[in-house]
Amino acid sequence: MSNDTFHGTTILALRTKNTVVMAGDGQVTLGSIVTKHKAKKVRRIFHDQIITGFAGATADALTLSEKLEEKLERYNGNLTRASVELAREWRTDKYLRRLEAMMIAADVHNTYLLSGNGDVIEPDHGVISIGSGSPSAQSAAVALMENTDLSPEQIVEKAMKIAADLCIYTNHEITLEVLAVSI
Repeated sequence: MSNDTFHGTTILALRTKNTVVMAGDGQVTLGSIVTKHKAKKVRRIFHDQIITGFAGATADALTLSEKLEEKLERYNGNLTRASVELAREWRTDKYLRRLEAMMIAADVHNTYLLSGNGDVIEPDHGVISIGSGSPSAQSAAVALMENTDLSPEQIVEKAMKIAADLCIYTNHEITLEVLAVSI
């Protein structure tokens, strides 16, 4: 499953010492037609303690979000354990294996990319993205982190704008969520 599989979105997550910021665009595309401009692909779950963002088929992504929330309830909010268990079930369950989506999930301690291949990937440098505009958004975020004094929110907003300017499946209707990280 590659990022090229999923058209119609860009999700970007950035973690710093003090903040986790996740953003997603609002465009929904069916073939060559934009059918929705303000979809919410980034949301808070598990008592507003975890931010998730998804790329792929909407029903599939919502199913995965519900499954992750079930795992979080089972493992008392432990995102690492819940992510590993979801990835395991996603890879082995006959029904879940057919879901066409990817997800980023973050809490105050961890950020993970989850895929149907059984991947639970934690970014090395605090930046990770999924979807068709992913390469543009992630590259822009890294460049802005290394070369500016912008806040994490400003970096994510500007990186998402760059992705929307370049990717025809990404628009400028951004949903942004922030978690404060206690040091």
